[in-house]
Amino acid sequence: MKAIITSAICSSLLLMTSCATQTDNSTNAPLVTQKTALASGIEKANLDTSVRPQDNFYRYVNGNWLKSHEIPGDKTAIGSFYDLRDKADDDVKAIIEELAAEENLTKGSDEQKVADIFRSYMDTEKRNSLGIKPIQPIFDAINNLNNKSELASFFGKYQAVGVGSPLAFYISVDAKDSSSYATHIWQSGLGLPDKDYYFNDTERFIALRAGYTAHIENMYKLAGLDNGKEAAKTIMALETKLANFHWSQVQSRDSEKRYNKFAVNKLNELTDAFDWSAYLAAQGVASQKDIIINQPDFVAGFGEIFAETSLDDWKTYLNFHSLSNFASYLNTDIDNENFDFYSKQLSGRQEQRPQWKRGVSIVNGNLGEVIGKVYVTRHFTPQAKARMSELVENLRTSYGNSIDDLEWMSADTKKAAHVKLAAFTPKIGYPDRWEDYSGLSIDADDLVGNILRSTRLSHDKEVAKLGGPIQKWEWGMTPQTVNAYYNPTVNEIVFPAAILQAPFFNMKADNAVNYGGIGAVIGHEMGHGFDDQGSKYDAEGNLRNWWTEQDLAEFANRTKALVEQYDEYHVFDDLAVNGKLTLGENIGDLSGVTIAYRAYKASLNGEEAPIIDGLTGDQRFFMGYAQIWRAKIVEKSARNRVATDPHSPAEFRALGSLSNINEFYEAFDVKEGDAMYIAPEKRVKIW
Repeated sequence: MKAIITSAICSSLLLMTSCATQTDNSTNAPLVTQKTALASGIEKANLDTSVRPQDNFYRYVNGNWLKSHEIPGDKTAIGSFYDLRDKADDDVKAIIEELAAEENLTKGSDEQKVADIFRSYMDTEKRNSLGIKPIQPIFDAINNLNNKSELASFFGKYQAVGVGSPLAFYISVDAKDSSSYATHIWQSGLGLPDKDYYFNDTERFIALRAGYTAHIENMYKLAGLDNGKEAAKTIMALETKLANFHWSQVQSRDSEKRYNKFAVNKLNELTDAFDWSAYLAAQGVASQKDIIINQPDFVAGFGEIFAETSLDDWKTYLNFHSLSNFASYLNTDIDNENFDFYSKQLSGRQEQRPQWKRGVSIVNGNLGEVIGKVYVTRHFTPQAKARMSELVENLRTSYGNSIDDLEWMSADTKKAAHVKLAAFTPKIGYPDRWEDYSGLSIDADDLVGNILRSTRLSHDKEVAKLGGPIQKWEWGMTPQTVNAYYNPTVNEIVFPAAILQAPFFNMKADNAVNYGGIGAVIGHEMGHGFDDQGSKYDAEGNLRNWWTEQDLAEFANRTKALVEQYDEYHVFDDLAVNGKLTLGENIGDLSGVTIAYRAYKASLNGEEAPIIDGLTGDQRFFMGYAQIWRAKIVEKSARNRVATDPHSPAEFRALGSLSNINEFYEAFDVKEGDAMYIAPEKRVKIW
């Protein structure tokens, strides 16, 4: 299990290209210098002028698009970010199909592995003929368990190949010793998205629980397993007990409360009902002296449940979760049943994605950097990487200037913040060192075997890190991933190639819209280093307080005000944004657009921005920001995300940030009485 705990933004970014550009890091000079007239970059057809920008700027900028676009049945959301993801899928598909069309590829070559894992997924006839035979050895191992020590060993051994259990084991950097790796355990074991799904008594959740038990029964029947109805009751009862001890999403965000290092020989103080030695030996870490338990209350509660639950009931639980974990790789009926509950009932997706798209996901998930090598040669130029690097440095300079100007922060804390900012490591486009897949065997006739071997190899690579130096060359995403992230324990900001391309960065457009887009999201990732959790880590990535007591109290007051602001945003009449859950991302958004605006103004070198399409530079900047959050989502998926996603819904990512920025008020003449108006003394400024 490859796990990097990060604060990551899943949003659209912009491409830096080389066409007639000129930048100067020391002065935040313009992104683009051209003799020809530049476009505004604002998609005017999307504007809804029936909406006052002062009342809902997001709908003013994107309203006509929202009215005119419908979500296809195979999607739960559409928008700027999703368009870019579709393009990345098409680009990767072209690479895969070229390889898959070739015959007589050298066995063991990267090309053979990509072609054959894709073929193994696309061969529906083969998968249908095999039924559940590919995972029968897992069922046999479950049914042959004789005691709970063997059960603990099973949890460890089979998680390493993809079978879920209540304890999710992983390797990551030690947050209080960022020069070394540590073993960790995270709470797990639920088939529903979050603990609230087991206890909320509103009609929607009651229906989902009924749907889940019916789904378990259906899966048992399709797999030819006996007593599905009783199994569903057993599994639901066991998961409900586990859910009772789960930390909430908000609790699990707290980096300090999650850091609980135990000596392995002291784990029995949490629970002596579980054979830790057998479990850790099966994970391949028998010699490990300590382990970090993220949610110790859960592990203690799990111990009680482990002791009181019969071996037969645990076997029932594991049979279903093994089937569920591999459902997408088995026959059509099981795959469709899995889709019907998890995608249709839970998330509102009406149709399966095209099989080739799912095949692309399989390749990306198991051989991602093999594809990434080819992807970057076709879709990401060295000039684009250079341009992106320059923009990152422009934003870093502006962030530093903003720190200097903070009235509420002391000189000592400012000094420490500058040290951290200077230590940021940007990673742009693709790794300097590629992942090695030489140890992975892929067979065109063995889809499940391919997945098992790939997952095992990934696990073994993670275990091999223990005792060694931090692999700072490693990436947590492939180049073709449409995403970006900040990793606090190595203090890095990462921007894969796929997110740095047109149409999100418009080389024919004036700088304003580009700073409002790519600039704001680069600033967002930098902002994660200084959000409510990222700010707990120092320049070296250690979980260590570098704030004065007074500054920390003032920071807490400001973040509390942001929580209260977002708590008032309603996604539906009966559902509001969770300001505590989304706090880190909201700080990132507010910081990102604030710093990007500052960088944009610096890029003008004291000159007035041109008027383009009747819009001032400031207006285009803020409209460019609102454009990147353009999205439409089905209700079921939206409700799930509010419960589990640390990002606010797209509309409020635009409205919430801009409502706190004085320059936005000036650009669009926002006054008291307008819906977006917040009194000056209540506007939140953090960075």
